[in-house]
Amino acid sequence: MDRVENQVYKYRKDKGVTQEELAQFLGVSRQTVIAIEKGNYSPSICLALKLAYFFKKPVEKIFKLC
Repeated sequence: MDRVENQVYKYRKDKGVTQEELAQFLGVSRQTVIAIEKGNYSPSICLALKLAYFFKKPVEKIFKLC
């Protein structure tokens, strides 16, 4: 089965924002951000694009299919 790895935690720390601040920008709960960072939840395309916009990175730099 394919799984998705991500760099959300790294990029969030690099940018110096909290999980709560990121969640507010994305319009999701802090628990959703935690689940994405831990790899327990793969975001929708829309949410992945919002993350890419927030971090100013291509989606492929944030998410990787393994």
